[in-house]
Amino acid sequence: MAEESIRLNVTLPAEQGEKLSRIAARAHVREGTLASSLLSQAIEAADPDAPSLLALLDRIPGAWERIGAGVADARAGRTVPFARSREA
Repeated sequence: MAEESIRLNVTLPAEQGEKLSRIAARAHVREGTLASSLLSQAIEAADPDAPSLLALLDRIPGAWERIGAGVADARAGRTVPFARSREA
């Protein structure tokens, strides 16, 4: 049985994008492959405990503002249900 996956588009700040490019070139892999691997490792290592998650969000510049904007979009109906977005 094929493993199910979710496709994401991620935008990195210029400094992190350049670093990702340098590491990918040095490792002779595509940037997307490296980014996927790094993100998977970070998710595996992440503690789903609420206080840990809140501390993580506090360290991400603009995270709370983006969460607020997402909630506002959802309340205004400017979202696509997750199940529908994966059908594409």
